[in-house]
Amino acid sequence: MGYFINVILPIPLEKLFTYSVSKAEASYLKIGMRVAVPFGKSKIYTALVAEIHTTAPAVYEAKEIHQILDDDPIVTEVQLRHWSWIASYYMCSLGEVFRSAVPNAFLLESETLILKNKETVVDEKELSDEEFLVFEALERQSMLKVQEIAAIVDKKNVLPILKRLLEKNIIQTKEEVYQQYKPKLVRYVTLGEKYQSEEALGGLLDSLSRAPKQSKVILSLFQLQGNTQKKITVKELEVKSESSAAIIKTLIDKEILEEVLVRTDRVVFDPAKKPKNRKELNEHQQQALEDIETSFSENKVTLLHGVTSSGKTEVYVKLIADCIKEGKQALYLLPEIALTTQLIARLQEYFGEQVAVFHSKYSIHERVEVWNNVLANKAKAQIVIGARSALFLPFSKLGLIIVDEEHEASFKQYDPAPRYHARDSAIVLAHLSKCNILLGSATPSVESFYNVTQGKYGYAQIQRRFGNVQMPEVTLVDIKELTRKKRMKGHFSEHLLHGITTAVEEGEQVILFQNRRGYAPIVECTTCGHSPQCPNCDVSLTFHQYKKQMRCHYCSYHMALQQSCLACGMATLNSKGFGTEQVEEELQKLMPNLRIGRMDLDTTRGKYAYEKIITSFEKHELDVLVGTQMLTKGLDFANVSLVGIMNADNLLNFPDFRAHERSYQLLAQVSGRAGRAKKRGKVLIQTYNPYHQILQQVAANDYEGMYTDQINERRQFKYPPLHRILKITFKHKDYTKVEDASEWFAKSLRVVFNSTVLGPEFPAVSRIRNQYIKHVILKMEKEQHLGKTKNHIKRIEKSFDAIAQYKGVRVIYNVDYI
Repeated sequence: MGYFINVILPIPLEKLFTYSVSKAEASYLKIGMRVAVPFGKSKIYTALVAEIHTTAPAVYEAKEIHQILDDDPIVTEVQLRHWSWIASYYMCSLGEVFRSAVPNAFLLESETLILKNKETVVDEKELSDEEFLVFEALERQSMLKVQEIAAIVDKKNVLPILKRLLEKNIIQTKEEVYQQYKPKLVRYVTLGEKYQSEEALGGLLDSLSRAPKQSKVILSLFQLQGNTQKKITVKELEVKSESSAAIIKTLIDKEILEEVLVRTDRVVFDPAKKPKNRKELNEHQQQALEDIETSFSENKVTLLHGVTSSGKTEVYVKLIADCIKEGKQALYLLPEIALTTQLIARLQEYFGEQVAVFHSKYSIHERVEVWNNVLANKAKAQIVIGARSALFLPFSKLGLIIVDEEHEASFKQYDPAPRYHARDSAIVLAHLSKCNILLGSATPSVESFYNVTQGKYGYAQIQRRFGNVQMPEVTLVDIKELTRKKRMKGHFSEHLLHGITTAVEEGEQVILFQNRRGYAPIVECTTCGHSPQCPNCDVSLTFHQYKKQMRCHYCSYHMALQQSCLACGMATLNSKGFGTEQVEEELQKLMPNLRIGRMDLDTTRGKYAYEKIITSFEKHELDVLVGTQMLTKGLDFANVSLVGIMNADNLLNFPDFRAHERSYQLLAQVSGRAGRAKKRGKVLIQTYNPYHQILQQVAANDYEGMYTDQINERRQFKYPPLHRILKITFKHKDYTKVEDASEWFAKSLRVVFNSTVLGPEFPAVSRIRNQYIKHVILKMEKEQHLGKTKNHIKRIEKSFDAIAQYKGVRVIYNVDYI
């Protein structure tokens, strides 16, 4: 009887693959362990064991595995069930979920090694110069890597050379799996065993009397150790003794000092910070907490609707504390990495080193360490804060999931697959883990609030700000009228400049919001009207002043700013529109004494960039912070008294059915950054249309009015949450192929689904990275069976793939498109 395993490969293929194992391997292996398996002619992949059985594959002969990579499973069975749901619901392969879910360091890759074929007699005269260089190198070395050969022949592409050598039977290739993750080892030193007694130590110091630097190292070691006998790092000893690593190495070689390597995590909690007592909840928070606990007892997903600065985080802290007391783990999901900066500090104040952080700004090594700590249920990973990828961590005792700012579009993954929504996936994970889940927001998504009205979700609300501070006073500034009267200074109205001056004079701070980075979105020639376009995408290049560059925000193509028009040669270039850079520059010219900072994608590329800007603003080293939407949500700045919104209209006038909902959420959230301490804050919204319904609702803080308008509109036009939307995208570099393929697919869909198929249509930006894009949208009734609908679509896709002329056209599914 043979033994077999079904494995998940990290490649976009629908089915699992079967490999043969020995009886001993089958008894050792467990579901969730990694194995290295051969795939194709020579490639070796890291695969995940999904099933162990004795049924041989009927269609092909199972290959043997290459090697077992783990002693214990790195993925739990609950995770595998969750991944299966994501793959099924979001119409992608399990392999794509696997690749996205685990840190890259777990996906060991094989490296091609080149060896000399010892059985072949080589006539060196028949070799070309490049072939001879490779052959000569292999005479001296037993094996070479591909990149080493590239360096030898000084060429990037060496595959043709290797192919010719393989055909002549001069070389052989071998695949070797290598480990990407390397644990961090810290070097500690102690005094050698020989010198532990007082006599031996006295003799040692006498013998070092002619080596004062070495003697100073020994004395410094004693000073650092004191009476505690703690281990001292080599780095600490270097600094204390003012010596070099070479002197310490000499003492280690003489066996006077002993070196010990200790494995340690790369991210370590600062032990100097002691956990402090939690704040007492006020009556409004206490009532919300009781409502949440009642809802949890009924096993319901619960929505906490608390106005900005109402103290939702304190309620979360209380729930996390109760979860930890029960010996369970808590997951705190946030939409933006920027939000983790403040929250980590706050949670560490309460829970100390029980807090772990997981997001994409961390290195692959740091992410592996967090993964292993969560898997082992270590004390240092009882609470995990992270962006959407933290959802995939291997929790063994998950007791609570908190999805903060649940309305945020950032929770949706767009590229690559799986195109999942972290909030919805978290709800499924909570169901599979049998744990509680809380969604929190000051401006809940229409979908979540609709589920509350239908009784599907539990509901709790906090309508008062913490400390009974009033909601900010919102003023709509009509810049259309001010522009006509020529009372604008650049992009600043008199009201806004006066507000900034007053706030700064009173020692307070200001936030200015403009939802566009760069200096100007368009540079136009006033003579001929030409505007520089991206050669790879159908979009204008954005002008970035700080680098004097024109950049594409889709493919990162850039060029130097031209001094004259590329079309007519005239030096009559003028910028149109404005971004955060221009706001910062204009304000600096108008008020030279102000300390101004900027927070957008350009200024937050480094690992600690968010932390530096936020800390600087918190310490009042800046008077004004200009930024995009990354500073609108969740951040808590006690000294901000004024928020200025530079132009609300570019949010409202967007071709999307969610534009008005998102505008309300964004404007309400950024307004909520003002007046969070004792004094009532002010918000100035500059707009060309102050009578717009959404702006009036933001000014009146009328969430329910906005929700009623939106739900009625969506009922009328068949949009979520009353209907489901599935967007199918077609991509190819050939315009005609995309056009024909999308038309064929849409016609096939209409045969099955009739009038609920919209398109195909080109989006606003119809070409990105030289790929033409076309969308087909399928609207589905809530009652429509989703599984059957997807099966119909997959059958159509199989027929589509069989048509030779559409080969190469990518078909991308986006379920619950937002």
